[in-house]
Amino acid sequence: MTVPTPTLAVRVLRMPKRLRGRGIVFASLAVLAVVTLAAILAPWVAPYDPDAVDFTAFYAPPSPAHWLGTDSLGRDLLSRIVWGGRTALLGPLLVVTFSTALGILLGLVAGWRGGWIDAVLGRVFDVLFAFPSLLIAMMAVALFGKGLVAPVIAMSISYAPFVARLTRSLVAAERTRPYVAAYRVQGFGGAWIALRRVLPNIAPIVGAQSTLNFGYVLAELAGLSFLGLGVQPPTADWGAMINEAQGGIAAGQFLPAIAPAVMVVLVVVAVNIVGEDLSDRIGGEIPA
Repeated sequence: MTVPTPTLAVRVLRMPKRLRGRGIVFASLAVLAVVTLAAILAPWVAPYDPDAVDFTAFYAPPSPAHWLGTDSLGRDLLSRIVWGGRTALLGPLLVVTFSTALGILLGLVAGWRGGWIDAVLGRVFDVLFAFPSLLIAMMAVALFGKGLVAPVIAMSISYAPFVARLTRSLVAAERTRPYVAAYRVQGFGGAWIALRRVLPNIAPIVGAQSTLNFGYVLAELAGLSFLGLGVQPPTADWGAMINEAQGGIAAGQFLPAIAPAVMVVLVVVAVNIVGEDLSDRIGGEIPA
């Protein structure tokens, strides 16, 4: 009697839950790697100039010449998505970099020194927590104009308290550990201990949180561009592309809006999966 070969779905379900979870993480890493490489190599990967207008190919359907079709101005949609990945990823990267650096600095000072410094910084964090980051970005745009610079600066400031509060709690816990007391007995200064020993111990957990912040910032910056307050046309950007495609939806042209929206969702989900995996793997693993 011939035993039927299990289907792919059955084989996947029979895999241990741990292996299935790792497969999702590896798939997310692969997605992020492909998107990042495509954005970096956009001049060589994109088949067309993203701003090249073709008046004879308005809303052209997908074809061998245009794999994803064209938009309302006849611009190649695939090329614009590839180039749009540059601004879509650059903005969150800058925000995460600046907010993490500022948050670590403030959190390290608050957690290590304590006292009135900790109290003052804590109140400052509470004030910043009261304002949504998107609202702060809109205020910055109103003051300094549309584009990428003002939202990046505003969101860097609004996300810094999240990193600072996490850093502060970790540093406060580390400060009471035996190895810190041992270094003090040996004559090492507080600044040296904080920067050379405590900070490396907490860096993995802070890095995992910053990875999660990347996905949140990407979605918010895309929303800001969709509202017309972020990256401005004709620069290719996923959020701006969704905004530009609104007029075609009424005419039944959904792909110019769906394609960049799928990219935003895909990257945000992939980043969140990787960030959650990092948090699960390194959370609480601070050496004693």
